[in-house]
Amino acid sequence: MTSTTPSVSAWDEPAGIAPRGTVLLLPGRGEQPGLYRRFGARIAADGYRVRVLADPTADPQEAAAQLKAALTAADAVAPRVLAGIDTGALAALRSASDGEVPIDALILVGLPNPEQDADDRLESWEDEVEYRASCPTHRGLIADETLVERGALRADRIPQELREPVELAALALAVLGLHGDDDVLSPFESVRPVYARLPEAQAVLIGHGRHDVLNSASHRSVAARVVQFLESLRAELDAPPILQEVTL
Repeated sequence: MTSTTPSVSAWDEPAGIAPRGTVLLLPGRGEQPGLYRRFGARIAADGYRVRVLADPTADPQEAAAQLKAALTAADAVAPRVLAGIDTGALAALRSASDGEVPIDALILVGLPNPEQDADDRLESWEDEVEYRASCPTHRGLIADETLVERGALRADRIPQELREPVELAALALAVLGLHGDDDVLSPFESVRPVYARLPEAQAVLIGHGRHDVLNSASHRSVAARVVQFLESLRAELDAPPILQEVTL
């Protein structure tokens, strides 16, 4: 079942299947939740509840209130995983470090380096579309101005509060980092030190992936890797896996 409001999009597990966990997604600069409907539907098909919240750079207080409400809601089944894309990844890191909401793990996608100035690469809307995605289908969605604000990826659109350092060494959560190997706006090498300072982080490079790797041409493989990560969290909670090895 899928429902949509101006600020939240939701996808639930198929009827008759017990929910396996909850993924809350914070979108990037200038993005509306509906931009991630392909990702949400695919993860939900594997039994996970997906909630895409409002862009935290548009209204930080509203985004924080949404996040707290979604994580503490009765339908927020563990493991509760906070995912963030672009500036949403920065906001997710900060929320996890604050310790004010019950998060079991983090997924960081296209994590930007706030100190990197990318303005000189975004001379036109066509440039922004090119650097965002390699997937023709996703490029069509980006062109919809009701889903993406033009020019939102400028470096000056990263709020100062998201530029402040986070105490990473104390963040004892499982972290999955997804990054395009062709991300010009936020090259992986620029954020590798961030992942290196996280105690339980693993990073995955997506071949031919650009900044929006959740919606890249390899989105099926990306979604499968996310589900693999979610299943590993369930194993830590002693929840039964989908597949079990049988000794013959």
